[in-house]
Amino acid sequence: MLNRLKFSGEELRWRGNIYLMLALQFVTMMALYQLCRFAFYLYNISFFPGMTIERYVRIALGGMRFDLTALLYLNSLLILLSIIPFHFRFGEGYQRVLRWLFVVINAVGLAANIADALYYRYTLRRTTLSVFSQFQHEQNFLSLITQFLLDYWYAVIFFAAMVFFLIWMSRRFRVSGPQIRHLVVSYVGGTVGMLLIVGLVIAGIRGGFGESTRPITLSNAAQYATAPKDVNLVLNTPFALLRTARTPVIDKVQYFASDDEAAKLFSPIHLPIDSAAFQPLNVVVIILESFSKEFFGVYNQGEQNGNYKGFTPFLDSLVQHGVAYQYSFANGRKSIDAMPSVICSIPSIEVPYVLSHYSGNRVNSMASLLKKKGYYSAFFHGAPNGSMGFQAFANSCEFDNYFGKDEYNNDADYDGIWGIWDHKFMQYYARKMNEFKEPFYTNFFSVSSHHPYNLPEEYKGRFKEGEMTIYKCIEYTDEALRQFFRTASTMPWYKNTIFVITADHASAQIKLPVYNTAWGYFAIPIFFYRPGQNGGGIRPEIIQQIDIMPTILGILHYDQPYVAFGRDVLHDRTNPFAFNYLDNTYQAFRGNFLLQFNGTSPIGLYDFRKDRMLSQNLMQDLPDTVAVMENELKAFIQQYNNRMVDDNLTMEGRLSPGKNN
Repeated sequence: MLNRLKFSGEELRWRGNIYLMLALQFVTMMALYQLCRFAFYLYNISFFPGMTIERYVRIALGGMRFDLTALLYLNSLLILLSIIPFHFRFGEGYQRVLRWLFVVINAVGLAANIADALYYRYTLRRTTLSVFSQFQHEQNFLSLITQFLLDYWYAVIFFAAMVFFLIWMSRRFRVSGPQIRHLVVSYVGGTVGMLLIVGLVIAGIRGGFGESTRPITLSNAAQYATAPKDVNLVLNTPFALLRTARTPVIDKVQYFASDDEAAKLFSPIHLPIDSAAFQPLNVVVIILESFSKEFFGVYNQGEQNGNYKGFTPFLDSLVQHGVAYQYSFANGRKSIDAMPSVICSIPSIEVPYVLSHYSGNRVNSMASLLKKKGYYSAFFHGAPNGSMGFQAFANSCEFDNYFGKDEYNNDADYDGIWGIWDHKFMQYYARKMNEFKEPFYTNFFSVSSHHPYNLPEEYKGRFKEGEMTIYKCIEYTDEALRQFFRTASTMPWYKNTIFVITADHASAQIKLPVYNTAWGYFAIPIFFYRPGQNGGGIRPEIIQQIDIMPTILGILHYDQPYVAFGRDVLHDRTNPFAFNYLDNTYQAFRGNFLLQFNGTSPIGLYDFRKDRMLSQNLMQDLPDTVAVMENELKAFIQQYNNRMVDDNLTMEGRLSPGKNN
């Protein structure tokens, strides 16, 4: 409680305990960040057409989460110095230092927010640390800053006013002495208070307390965005700068003289494949957590002298009736890599796309493209809403609805860590789709095949444990899929549906030696199944996650151009090509070969089909193959990097006032 209100002439001075002072400082800064957000909007109002009060309130409330995280980051030293359980922290000299620390640190944060309001119209995204590399070679940086301050004098006045307010406020709020005079009790209480506050600060920086909660990042802002550009209002610039502080920056590359030259070898622009009428089939994409190809019997019939059975009896049977591929690869090693790869045909290079500086770029997605054809879309993930940033990413991809643990609304089926048990949530998924108007596109992401590899009580002891703890969970989710398809097959939409089954990434648990290799780390199932049609089983071709979107659109005879880094494997007759990134090395698969490239030169070429353990480097033996694959890979990288930096991932391109595109 504030324990004294003291008047000194015309001035008001408040004295209170140190914890209340910190709280008041944070409330003040949260209010100033909201003021900066509103100023950002007013200055760039033409970029946010159709804004409503309801929409802005949603932005402002969501932005508080990012404001708090940014302020906790910036003020972490101030907090620590304020809560250390020693009596010298109440001294006037010590408190004077803390007051100036508060002003200086937060003045920097306010300056970043105000400057970005001015700079936004040139970049159409919140500024990240890449801005420093952008201007690092400027010889007249001081002159640029001086001119900037002169041109935007009104922003300087706005900033000065807020800093003056911070100074005024810091002089009025003073800390009283220790509330408890007994030395031992005071230190014990202070230590307990310090530990409690440290825990709250960590939770605030991460964005929550849940075990399945990843630290929030730029892409999470989409959860509060009605329109894609709203993410830039939800965010604040200190958050964007701090969250990208250790994130590798994607730089433009110039392997070829121009991007047009690179496009002769690889272009992500897809044009309609034929003049056939669009076929409005339902699309159901199922992404399975950690389902390595190693776990399938059907893909590994030659292993263990032909005695390998695997742990997916249902999926093994379903593969035989679909279109599958012996050499199918993930484009990344994390769940957050899989989302843009599967849904948007965007791989991750160097850093997961959703964690990159460019996660706010406009992108194609199956949801946004099929929306133009009258499709309803929904994303299903049984985890607590917001977990892994999936809800935010689904929103940025323009899914119409998201169904998570909150919508399921029955904690009795919660596993206590990751989400609703797969066999329960898959039944909910099947029944929910029966409520949708056709045609629809849905995406499902499973949760149960994840550490600590537990099973529901009713399934314990039912599946073989094996040598890996994940085996029983793989078999359990396979059984959950059997039950899902049994239920779905009774639904009227079932026979008019294309099913795609894949994994987010390969498992960290590896038993078969061939999967403990540079290609095996990415080996996952990818197959297509349509009820009533026999696809012919496994084909000896290459496919990757980013091929899923263009292949589906090809099946539907989608008749509009779009941008995707994958290929339509059923209709594109060019050489199959796959890509992933491992240990700072680019990997390209083409024909029988795997090329490894360090960004400057090739470092390895392997016949991964015959030499499955990658024991023989063929670079010196096959220089022509190296040259062809190197050029193709360089074209891929140049198209990816340059389009990513230029925010040129849709056919509409990037429109930015003040810049030529």
